[in-house]
Amino acid sequence: MQTKDRKIAGVDDAGRGAILGPLVIAGVYVKEDKLEHLINIGVRDSKLLSPNRRADLYHQIMSIADGVSIVKLKPEQIDDYVLKGKKYKRLNYLEALSMAKVIDSLDAGMVYVDASDVNVERFKQDILETLKRKVEIISAHHADRIYPIVSAASIIAKVTRDKEIFDLSQKFGNIGSGYPADDVTTRFLRQWIKKHGDMPPFARRSWKTVKRLLNSKLDENITD
Repeated sequence: MQTKDRKIAGVDDAGRGAILGPLVIAGVYVKEDKLEHLINIGVRDSKLLSPNRRADLYHQIMSIADGVSIVKLKPEQIDDYVLKGKKYKRLNYLEALSMAKVIDSLDAGMVYVDASDVNVERFKQDILETLKRKVEIISAHHADRIYPIVSAASIIAKVTRDKEIFDLSQKFGNIGSGYPADDVTTRFLRQWIKKHGDMPPFARRSWKTVKRLLNSKLDENITD
């Protein structure tokens, strides 16, 4: 096979640390000669780009890519692994399983993944053991900053999650970014819990911030 025909993919996530909304896993694959196109349009780690720039790149990536695959993990799926999973079989393992699902749907023989686990080799093995076909995996921390194909995947994942958060805000009111460090998000949760006595269905029950807010409600100490 000529190098230009080799198919490579990148896989990354968005929303891992959020307390509201889904965790999104996205994969992008291209024939290797298209990598230059991704570099030329300026793909970078999605966290380093403005929302408008991400949106613009999203559409360009979708037109360049030979294939894109997206998996959205709901809060209840995340909670199930975080609360019930054995050691090394919790959120990192769920991400590995989900990345394997994405990779299986992409026609690529070489795949770069942004490792969630501190142990990049363990993360790689968890993916390999789940795959239904033979694939070469390169697992690395900050892969979205190192490999343009992973940068492209990070943009697809981030824009997809942002759309999910926008839709939730349209339905339930401004929920902010969905992250615990966001004052808008924590204010929304306090008000929701005060009104309904429980967290919204799109919150992750296993997150410490949510547990703390619920405990505050039980102690009747929540204030606006």
